[in-house]
Amino acid sequence: MPADLQNPIFNDLNAAREALEAVRWPNGPYCPHCGVTERIAKVEGEKHRPGLYYCNTCKGTFTVTVGTVFERSKVPLTKWWLASHLMGSSKKGVSAHQLHRMLGVTYKTAWFMAHRLREGMTDLDPTPLGGKDKVVEVDETFIGPARDVFVNDRGWQKERGTGTKRKVISLVERGGRARSIKVDDLSAATIRKALFENVVLDSTLNTDEAQHYKRPGRQFAAHEAVNHSAGEYARGSVTTNTVEGFFSIFKRGMTGVYQHCGEQHLHRYLAEFDFRYSNRVALGVDDAERVRRIMKGIGGKRLTYRRTRSGKIIPFPSKA
Repeated sequence: MPADLQNPIFNDLNAAREALEAVRWPNGPYCPHCGVTERIAKVEGEKHRPGLYYCNTCKGTFTVTVGTVFERSKVPLTKWWLASHLMGSSKKGVSAHQLHRMLGVTYKTAWFMAHRLREGMTDLDPTPLGGKDKVVEVDETFIGPARDVFVNDRGWQKERGTGTKRKVISLVERGGRARSIKVDDLSAATIRKALFENVVLDSTLNTDEAQHYKRPGRQFAAHEAVNHSAGEYARGSVTTNTVEGFFSIFKRGMTGVYQHCGEQHLHRYLAEFDFRYSNRVALGVDDAERVRRIMKGIGGKRLTYRRTRSGKIIPFPSKA
């Protein structure tokens, strides 16, 4: 067993709970119901479950999992930590079937756990990409099966082209973070919205020769394009090889590990691959820190099984 899996958080419930408290409450516990940090007492005694706190302001009780995607979960925190480690340290992801086998939980539970952890990987750094003297590479890709169509004299065949596939735009800051967006179309208006909401205008934009990048690209400090149709893939520092490399990891994970993804869940898988790329070793983030950041991101979100099946998330309500 690898040395990091000898960590007590993977087999000791008290250690797992204390580690989560240290991540979520670095400055001491706060009440998820009313938001106060004072007049909070730890409830002691054998009659009470470990890790229970009482708020003297709103008279409510809570544990470290209240107000997170772990709330009301019957899965032990030790298994949550292990699942986070497996998903955070696997470059191309880990399937729900693999989690089911390794954690000793049902497949349904493992599937739900994976989606909850993907929510913990979402929106950790919502600030725009790029900036002065920085390069942001942008490209689109298509994922999903082609539709079956009937062709005269040939019978049923897979439709050619990408019209029925799911469309994804990825923006990768060279030497920095990645952000991927599922879109309904690749119109100029859609591209413009994705660029202006996610990239600082002082950035240099690198794309391919697609027409939908030309007009929005004029608003940035510079816009350089490589002509793939003419066999050009790099012209000095002008290239989209970084975002193409991101796509290669993403597609290998989706086809080789996950194999199938419902359209209503695609945004969660994109968040997972964005997270691992944006928190990679080259940026000084090791496996342990990556897992800590996942656990930091579980707060303020609530995900039920029914809502997960529909692809929706419920923000955690606050009484404050």
